[in-house]
Amino acid sequence: MSDFLPTGIQLSYLIAASLFFVGLKRLGSPATARQGNLIASIAMLIAVVATLLDRQVLNYQMILIGVAIGSVIGAIAAQRVAMTAMPQMVGLFNGLGGAASALVAMGEFWRYFGMTAEPGLDATITVLLGVLIGGVTFTGSLVAFAKLQGLISGSPITFPLQQPFNAALLVSFLLGSGYLIATAPTPSLFLGLVGISSLLGITFVIPIGGGDMPVVISLLNSFSGLAASAAGFVVMNNMLIIAGALVGASGLILTVIMCKGMNRSLANVLFAAFGTGEGTAAASGGGGKTEKVVRSIDPEEGAMMLGYARSVAVVPGYGMAVAQAQHAVRELADQLDKLGVEVKYAIHPVAGRMPGHMNVLLAEANVPYDQLYDMDDINPQLEQTDVALVIGANDVVNPSARTQQDSPIYGMPIIDVDKAKHTIVIKRSLSTGFAGVDNDLFYRDKTMMLFGSAKDMVGKLVAEVKQL
Repeated sequence: MSDFLPTGIQLSYLIAASLFFVGLKRLGSPATARQGNLIASIAMLIAVVATLLDRQVLNYQMILIGVAIGSVIGAIAAQRVAMTAMPQMVGLFNGLGGAASALVAMGEFWRYFGMTAEPGLDATITVLLGVLIGGVTFTGSLVAFAKLQGLISGSPITFPLQQPFNAALLVSFLLGSGYLIATAPTPSLFLGLVGISSLLGITFVIPIGGGDMPVVISLLNSFSGLAASAAGFVVMNNMLIIAGALVGASGLILTVIMCKGMNRSLANVLFAAFGTGEGTAAASGGGGKTEKVVRSIDPEEGAMMLGYARSVAVVPGYGMAVAQAQHAVRELADQLDKLGVEVKYAIHPVAGRMPGHMNVLLAEANVPYDQLYDMDDINPQLEQTDVALVIGANDVVNPSARTQQDSPIYGMPIIDVDKAKHTIVIKRSLSTGFAGVDNDLFYRDKTMMLFGSAKDMVGKLVAEVKQL
C-alpha cells in the first residue's frame, strides 16, 4: 500500500492535469463552456483529494469544515448573483485567489522563521514572488470590484506623478526583497513588503477606467494564476504549478484578445487613464458640423420595421446588461422568428464589463448558441441585413473609429451596423460611451433612435410585434 500510494498520487495528478487541458479547450465555445467548467471542476476535486492524501495533514476536521463553509458560500453566491453583477463576482474571485496565494507564502515564511536553519535562496524568492503577485492581485481585484459595483467612481482616479510613484513602490519591493535575502529574515521587513505589494495593487488599478475592466479582469485573472503557480513552488506541489500556469497563460491570451478588440496596447489600457467612465450628453457635432439631425421613432414604427424584415442582427451592449433586458430580447427574437424573420446576434469582444459578458447574459436567456456570431463573422453579412438592432451599445458601433483619425477610438474594430439597410438604436439619450466621444451612427440617414430604457423599449417592441 505504501508503494502504491505515491504512484497513485502521481497518476491522479496526471489525470487532473489532462482534464484541465480538456476543460480549458471546452471553455473556448459557448456551446461547450458548461461542460468544460464541469470537467475542470472534477479535475480540481481530484487534485485536492490527491494532495490531501499525499501530505501530512494535521487536522482533517478543520479542512472539512473549511470546505463545507466555502461550498455553502459559493453555492449561495452563484445562485443569488445577478448576471449583470457577474463581472464583479469574477473580479472578487480573482482577488480571493490572489489572497490565498499570498497567505500561503506568508505562512511558509513564518514556518521558515521558526526554524533554526535559514531557508534557501530558491525558497525565499518563491515566497517573495507569491507575496508580490498575490498582494497585487488581491487589492487590485478589490478595486476593480469596487469600480464595477459603483462603490467608487468608475472614472480613472489619477494624481500627479502616479506612474513614477508606482515604479518607486515596485523598486522599493525589489530592494527590500534583496535586503531580506542578503540578511537574516525579519518579520517587520517582511510585513513591510506585504504592505507595499498591497498598496501597489491599489495604485495599479485606480487609474484604469470602468470601461477597460474587461482587460483588467483578464489580466488580474492571469495574475491570480501566476500567484497560484508561485504558491505551488512554495509548497512544492506540481499540480498547483500546472493549474496556475494554465490560468496565467489563458488569462494573458484573453488579455491580448481584448486589447486587439479595442486596437489598443496593454500599456495604453493600463497607463493612459482612458475614458471618462460616465457618458455625457453630446453637444454640438464634430467633423465640421454645427448641427446634427436625429431621426427618432416610436415602438410601433420600430416593430413594423422589424416584423417586415427578412433578417435582423441584434447588437447587445452594456446598456442591455444594466437594464437586464436579455430575456425581453430573447422574447422579441422568438416573436420575429414566428414571422419568418432570421435573427442573429452580433457580439463584439469587448462589449460589456468582462470578457464574454454578452454571451453570458444571452446564455442566461437561453438564446441558441448557433445564433451568436463573433464580430468578424457577422460583419461581412451586415450589408445584406435588413435591420440592425443596437441595444445599449455605443463605442463598439461608432463608425468614426474607421475614419476619424483624431478620435481616441480610431482604428478600433467595430460592428459595421451602419452598413445594414436600416439601423435602430435603443438608448436612453445621445450620451457618449466610455470613450467620451460622440457617436456618428446616431446621425446617419439610415439610423432611427428609439429613446428609453432597453428593457422597457424591447418590451414595447414585443407587444407591438405580436399585433402584426
